[in-house]
Amino acid sequence: MHTLPICHCSLERHGDAVLDIFNEAIAHTTALYEYQPRTPQRIAEWFETKARAGHPVLGLEDAQGQLLGFASWGPFRGFAAFKYTVEHSVYVHHQHRGRGLGPQLLQALIERAQAQGLHALVGAIDAANAGSIALHQRLGFVHVGTLPQVGFKFGRWLDLAFYQRLLDTPAHPVDG
Repeated sequence: MHTLPICHCSLERHGDAVLDIFNEAIAHTTALYEYQPRTPQRIAEWFETKARAGHPVLGLEDAQGQLLGFASWGPFRGFAAFKYTVEHSVYVHHQHRGRGLGPQLLQALIERAQAQGLHALVGAIDAANAGSIALHQRLGFVHVGTLPQVGFKFGRWLDLAFYQRLLDTPAHPVDG
């Protein structure tokens, strides 16, 4: 598949598609350790939180403007010293997985993180999700630890693996 241009997602244009992608992942995968489908109100709040914090929501659309996948990040932990670290996520519509969209989205996040002077990207991935792990490794992420049996979904315990990529940014980090 050829490279598609990255777009900036908005609630108005992409909210329904983001909701559908999240809810399919909740219902059928361990990409999200959630049980209940998200609601339109929760997606609106999600977009509002991302905008208020200056966190990107990047997407890929087909020629008809249909969202094929999206990626974003949020805070890694809620303490000031983690300000150069984010936890990211990448979601591709189930009908479009395996077409090279994940690498495009993750690479766009990496480039955005560098431009914003971040230092570390962290992916929290279900340890059985071989596709996501391979994607992260292909783009320079390394395994930095696994928390065994921290989730329970679909009648089984789930291990959460952490993958990290360190960036050369920021040029001059500061405390405070």
